[in-house]
Amino acid sequence: MNETGNRSANASVSQMGINDAANVYWNLTPEDLAKRSIEMGDAVVTDTGAIAIDTGKFTGRSPKDRFIVEDDITRNSVWWGDINIKFAPEKFDLLYDKVTAYLNGKDIYVRDSYVCANPNYRLNVRSVTELPWQSLFTYNMFLRPEETELENFNPDWTLIAASGFKADPATDGTRQENFAIINFTKKVILIGGTGYTGEIKKGIFSVLNYILPHDWNVLSMHCSANIGKEDDTAVFFGLSGTGKTTLSADPDRRLIGDDEHGWAKGTVFNFEGGCYAKCIDLSEEKEPQIFSAIREGALLENIGFFEGTKTVNYADVSRTENTRVSYPIYHIDNIANPSIGSTPTNIFFLTCDAFGVLPPISKLTTAQAMYHFISGYTAKVAGTEEGVTEPQITFSACFGAPFLPLHPTKYAEMLGEKIREHKVRVWLVNTGWSGGSYRVGERISLKYTRAMITAALNGDLDNVEYEQDGIFGMVKPKSCPGVPSEILKPKNTWADPIAFDIKANELAQSFIDNFAKFEEYANEETMQAAPKAAPMSV
Repeated sequence: MNETGNRSANASVSQMGINDAANVYWNLTPEDLAKRSIEMGDAVVTDTGAIAIDTGKFTGRSPKDRFIVEDDITRNSVWWGDINIKFAPEKFDLLYDKVTAYLNGKDIYVRDSYVCANPNYRLNVRSVTELPWQSLFTYNMFLRPEETELENFNPDWTLIAASGFKADPATDGTRQENFAIINFTKKVILIGGTGYTGEIKKGIFSVLNYILPHDWNVLSMHCSANIGKEDDTAVFFGLSGTGKTTLSADPDRRLIGDDEHGWAKGTVFNFEGGCYAKCIDLSEEKEPQIFSAIREGALLENIGFFEGTKTVNYADVSRTENTRVSYPIYHIDNIANPSIGSTPTNIFFLTCDAFGVLPPISKLTTAQAMYHFISGYTAKVAGTEEGVTEPQITFSACFGAPFLPLHPTKYAEMLGEKIREHKVRVWLVNTGWSGGSYRVGERISLKYTRAMITAALNGDLDNVEYEQDGIFGMVKPKSCPGVPSEILKPKNTWADPIAFDIKANELAQSFIDNFAKFEEYANEETMQAAPKAAPMSV
């Protein structure tokens, strides 16, 4: 077994059960990883210098194939059910041995990284991947130690990703050939049968979503965050496709991070060292910072090209609508360094409302904030998950239920306490449809959404006139700089007001039905924030 690259003297993959790998490449540079991917025929170079790869059968996460090992640590603390699916310890051990045996005889790529920019909560991660571009992804997405830190690097967690290994459900205990399994006792994440890199990213996120609130009383959040010129921090919650990455990449504000953060006493900090952005319909005009970040070192996934060129066609969805790019955060010019901010001044809940009935921006009370946080409404955008081809109404608790090992009320209670303590302003922003529901109306202009968020951040909405929404109860501004006033009241954009009322009441009932499972945990104030049916227009 040959081992090359910078590594600590006592590190060895044989400790993981990989005793006969062909070559073990430690901490290769992004340039070397890209070169190897190209030489293997797995990647092509685009005209910007970024490489493009195909993740294979899976172009999105597979939530039903994500498991957590049930043992003494997790048995009474994890929120078990359809999201956190139990996996037997003995089955994990057998599958682990199969995966490591599969990697014997192959070249493997090892990378030492860490997560959590706040050093008080740093977690060292050793990633072992079958493919060089998977290692490039971990370089881009996790935080990068200094060379001197690599000399005596000791991992807190190990992640093994064998994309070519296929499980046998009959004997391995999986649902199908692919899997992502977290073992909190052995501190191992085991991924197989899928090349989709989002499984790597969200595996680590799930680990932090357990450890930080459970062990450190730190709120973990599925959000982006940035800092203004007055050192004011803004946080953007939302599921994939709602605009977290796009809206936090603001040229007038420094980016803390685009997807995963912790909120400890007096500080918000990034978990990651990079960005994982959706590429569908990307353009330099709409998203200049993301567009310019796609250069040498970036990794594009499942994209298409203009015929006869190496120029990416971001409108090409022939492979998937979930086209993606990962790049290190330093590809964005205007970043916070280190990736740490102060206590938030503003919080934005981003939702992609396919019904087209929620206001494009509205202000929430603390009780309403807790109701909408626990609800986590959006339309699941096509391509974000395997098998999703049309937007679907989705309630994902805390805007990230698939990644929450603990019960959602744990995170909600922590957020509510912080909102009250620091008097944080909370806004609900609809980045979805206006003028009608999906296929009838149009997606709200990104230009207008940016203008509304800027106005909220600058205090321009503090003294304008508001009106209360008759169904959902939040207040919505009657005017906003740079935004036509008619779109601020969704009903005004619909040709048929009765059709609007029908859809609005339908969505309100969906909220109520979904929240029923949380009623026994919610206080009376939060329950009073539920939407109420309104009379029909005449």
